Amino acid sequence: MAFPRQRPRRLRSSETLRAMVRETTLAPSDFILPLFAMPGRGERREVPSLPGVFQLSVDQVVLEAKRAADAGVPSVILFGLPEHKDALGSSGWDENGPVAKSVRAIKDALPGMIVMTDVCMCEYTDHGHCGVLAPGRAGRVDVDNDKTLELLVREALCHARAGADVVAPSDMMDGRVSAIRRGLDSNSLAMTPILSYASKFASAFYGPFREAADSAPQFGDRRSYQMDGANLREAMREIELDLGEGADMILMKPAMPYLDVIRAARDRFGVPMGAYQVSGEYSMLQAAFEKDWLERDRTTLEVLMSMRRAGVDFIVTYFAKEAAKLLAK
Repeated sequence: MAFPRQRPRRLRSSETLRAMVRETTLAPSDFILPLFAMPGRGERREVPSLPGVFQLSVDQVVLEAKRAADAGVPSVILFGLPEHKDALGSSGWDENGPVAKSVRAIKDALPGMIVMTDVCMCEYTDHGHCGVLAPGRAGRVDVDNDKTLELLVREALCHARAGADVVAPSDMMDGRVSAIRRGLDSNSLAMTPILSYASKFASAFYGPFREAADSAPQFGDRRSYQMDGANLREAMREIELDLGEGADMILMKPAMPYLDVIRAARDRFGVPMGAYQVSGEYSMLQAAFEKDWLERDRTTLEVLMSMRRAGVDFIVTYFAKEAAKLLAK
């Protein structure tokens, strides 16, 4: 049946009618706010390449978590900036480090908030790579996959013992999910879920994050462990392997340049999955807003809606508080 009997515009005639037939929804409960925890008190240092994002001492982390909760955002994910860095990243499992202290402080102040922690070594190593260094192929230095697993387990245990609701390994080492799962289960933490960064591509969009987390590699890059951006089938394999090892949820990053990966994963896997709208995605939008090239409010929500429409259940985004307030209007 064709025009004139079929007129799709009939269902677009008012906001109420458009809302009634809307296929995809966006709500504050879909968002997870990243926070960068550092030592000290009363510290609040804006990241130049991430307008509106700060490196925060523990007391300020709690303040930001409260603001997020007031806006309706139910979860945060924590990244750490330690006082000390070394070749192994030993501050990553410091029970008195900024992440563990922030977990305890948030749970004390906001017991209902879901506190997630990033589990990776790059923020804690003096070389900026995501694990233990060892000689690699052709004489090049590389990350020793199997030796790194033990360190990731120690970090995940530290966070879980502090009270983290979810641990989220982002390192892209083979076998990390099964190692962390065994470590949690054998330490009376069998009910701690794992959110695996199962599909994490080696991307140019991570630049501002590395400034925020002080985690840029001091030499080389991370392409020997993060995925090639051309490989969709490999992403599905990584997700399948992590689920088989015991991941409860998966996270894909970057988000907007990889919406096809999100759609493919949603069509194939029936598990909770999220996307990380990474720092470069956020910063390029902020630059466009600053120059009045894009309408801020509509663009912010449109981009986030694209991720939900592609199939994710939740979104890690620096826009979490702002977007939640827009949705409340």
